Amino acid sequence: MADWIDACAASDIDEEDVIRFDHGSRTFVIVRDHQDNYYCTDGLCTHEDVHLEDGLVVEATIECPKHSSIFDCSTGEVETPPACENLHTYPTKVENGRVFVEL
Repeated sequence: MADWIDACAASDIDEEDVIRFDHGSRTFVIVRDHQDNYYCTDGLCTHEDVHLEDGLVVEATIECPKHSSIFDCSTGEVETPPACENLHTYPTKVENGRVFVEL
């Protein structure tokens, strides 16, 4: 059964920005888009396991800092190669100014 994990304060993430979130032995990123939606995906690009925490966020997409693969943060879908495998995404919610991720 999945649990809602308190990941960070909503104010920790600027508009169109990303932060790293580690839980247990796993790593994730939390993205805030241009419309104040929050998303959580796996933290590593599916192409070469580069961490996405330094990726460029534009609207609701994130670009890998190494080879420029772009992923849709809401679905995890690859929008541009060289990555060909989608990211896993995780439900998020904001309550009392905190971002929670269902893991």
